[in-house]
Amino acid sequence: MINHGLFRGSAPFEGLTPDTEDVLVVPDGRVDVDVNKRLANTLSRLLPPPPRIETSVPAPQHSQRSSWSVKLNIVIQVVGSRGDVQPFIALGNALQKYGHRVRLATHNVFKDFATKSNLEFFPIGGDPAELMAYMVKNPGLIPSTKSLRDGEIQRKRIMVGEMLEGCWKSCIMPDPQTDKPFVADAIIANPPSFAHVHCAQALGVPVHLMFTMPWSSTKSFPHPLTNLKYSNTDPKLGNYLSYGIVDFLTWQGIGSTVNKWRVETLDLEPVSVSDGPFLLDTLKVPFTYCWSPSLIPKPLDWPSHIDVCGFFFRDPPSYTPSPELRDFLAAGPAPVYIGFGSIVIERPEEMTAILLAAIKITSVRAIISKGWSELGGEELPNVLYLGDCPHEWLFQQVKAVVHHGGAGTTACGLYNGKPTTIVPFFGDQPFWGAMVHAAGAGPAPINHKALNSKILAEAIEYCLTPEALAAARALSEKMINESGVEAAVKSFHANLPLQSLQCDLIPDRPAAWTYKNGGNVLKLSKLAIAVLSSHTKLSSKNITSHESRPIYIQTTRWEPITAISSASLATVGDLANNAVGVFVKPYEEYKKRRPEDSKHTSLAEQNLPSSSTSSEEQLATVKCEESESLHGKAVNNQKAKKEGSGTAGAMIRASATGFGNVLFGLSKGALVDIPVAAADGMRSVPQMYNHQAAADYGKVTDWKSGTTVAGKTFAHGMYEGFTDIFKETYKGKQKEGAAGVAKGLGKGLVSMTMKTSAGAVGLVAYPAQGICKSIYTAVKSTTRKRIEDAKTAEGNWLIKREVGNNLDQALLCAEFKNSMKG
Repeated sequence: MINHGLFRGSAPFEGLTPDTEDVLVVPDGRVDVDVNKRLANTLSRLLPPPPRIETSVPAPQHSQRSSWSVKLNIVIQVVGSRGDVQPFIALGNALQKYGHRVRLATHNVFKDFATKSNLEFFPIGGDPAELMAYMVKNPGLIPSTKSLRDGEIQRKRIMVGEMLEGCWKSCIMPDPQTDKPFVADAIIANPPSFAHVHCAQALGVPVHLMFTMPWSSTKSFPHPLTNLKYSNTDPKLGNYLSYGIVDFLTWQGIGSTVNKWRVETLDLEPVSVSDGPFLLDTLKVPFTYCWSPSLIPKPLDWPSHIDVCGFFFRDPPSYTPSPELRDFLAAGPAPVYIGFGSIVIERPEEMTAILLAAIKITSVRAIISKGWSELGGEELPNVLYLGDCPHEWLFQQVKAVVHHGGAGTTACGLYNGKPTTIVPFFGDQPFWGAMVHAAGAGPAPINHKALNSKILAEAIEYCLTPEALAAARALSEKMINESGVEAAVKSFHANLPLQSLQCDLIPDRPAAWTYKNGGNVLKLSKLAIAVLSSHTKLSSKNITSHESRPIYIQTTRWEPITAISSASLATVGDLANNAVGVFVKPYEEYKKRRPEDSKHTSLAEQNLPSSSTSSEEQLATVKCEESESLHGKAVNNQKAKKEGSGTAGAMIRASATGFGNVLFGLSKGALVDIPVAAADGMRSVPQMYNHQAAADYGKVTDWKSGTTVAGKTFAHGMYEGFTDIFKETYKGKQKEGAAGVAKGLGKGLVSMTMKTSAGAVGLVAYPAQGICKSIYTAVKSTTRKRIEDAKTAEGNWLIKREVGNNLDQALLCAEFKNSMKG
């Protein structure tokens, strides 16, 4: 267990200064948070209370299932550098051993990396080099003034939007190289890809997040991107709240982009500002952390759907060193490795000078990896500048490593028992520097802005001590016995809903369709439906798209005042946007449709040579062309009049649509959103004093479920409201005697008022909400149809592929008919 004191005493977590603001940015880019201030106090009310720390680590869920038979289409979505992508290459190869079809969706530049590892590849856009350069300049969550001034934030928003679109396409589009159809049955992603849970909601499939840095709330240590000022506050509470603060700030930056994409591309409703930051916690999305439990054990307050499985190592690639590298290694003692990988350094020549000066001070032999910054400088006999070389091979040849602290590079160094100096630039790199230092395998991390030759020389000398070597070797011995990739695969399988996922007729295929006929219901795979459609008469009205793990995102309400206020503000905001559209949309239509400039410039003026000596023949030719042009202009003018009338009509329609949106938004806000918020808020009030979650009466997804929820809310609300007076009074008397009677009576009166009012309001609000959702689903059907078309296309492709294989199509049809009779 990592004690919170480690972070307060370690170099990268020092420098805490009292400030008057809630959130500031410290020099290394992390967010400096005072947990006593308004922001943290607000989040402490919004976030669920920290879980009680158990006396032992919960048993890993993946220990319950050692095998897996259903062959899935799995898309792995990764945003980041090569170091972020490489662990998922190893994971993808491990998943293929179970028969899964694996597609790696990441930046275009990693195509060869994926395909050479025998994984399918799908490009999602985005430039990792640009992202790395931006992160070096803006290492924290809050961008610098220079980045704002230079317009970099808007460019990053555009890039995020591009990657969101790319991630969605990776779920349903055919392979770009082979044109093989593909529809994802499950999604694995790292959190910065951001599209994961939203794509999973649109498809109704499981999603599993995997990452190399802590992203789940815990009391054990703070979020790596925060720098906490504890003051007199319980450090464990501060650690827990730091995750919510990072989530909140992240959503402020990307929330509007994500919601626009949800509405325009996925046909999903936007997520509220109160729920967007905390979706992963609310939905209990499974997490697997790719680090060694020998380095950071699983915190005791993480539930069973969160695992720590070990670092992901791929099979060592086949590598033959160049003669230059081979000769350098053979010429003397083992060198020290120095490299910063995919970090894009602003002034690489200055960094190279620092490295060379430190090498001269220590008199070590060194290999300097050029990396994306193309480090290079003075030629020295004891220094080799090296291009691309697999760390798995190279780190076996060196005595110590100096790098930026990427999780994969850190893992590779420790796995090979090498003392490590970390020079962090951004993100989780300070965190890994602190972990290595705490384990004794390296010095305190050195922020790249504070790096100089003297400090680096001292760090290298520390790495060459027997103590550092012993600590690194001790970690290596533990890590060698771990199988992080295999444990992660088991964790992934354990969190899949096998019963809902499995096809009823072909058990090793995932269900993609639901067939209903009378009382018979079957879950059928893409292949099964394709076979049955070609051999039997299936009515399309009996077939619907199957969701193996539906995701429902509902706005969380705590009490009626804030609920009604937030719903009212949201309604006012929508009204303002729609009101602007009444005027802006017609102008946009005009710009799209306006005819060309009707002003006519004489061709004689345009085409006559500038020389005053032009011939009469040239002038006659130009005049003839001008006459023909004038005739054409006359025809075009008539056409333009028609287009003009069409433009006017389009402008009127656009204005009318905008006005209709205003009326619809006003009606929906007044008759649905605000009443639903009030009912939800009143239902939630009793949990403020009895510490029990409000009763779950189901999800409102259409008019039928809306009516059901309304009936349950009314019936239970009326019954519980009136009986709670007696229950709470009796409980108070049992607990505190006479004083408890008064408290219990007060709680009972509050409960009666809130629950009965919620029942009465909900009787109207929930059916109205269900009707709105039914209308939304009917109108927003484009994405649903695209998914169904993609599933059908893959099923037809599977039939062609299965010809000659062991699939007995006649037997499958017979089993289907027997199931229908049953």
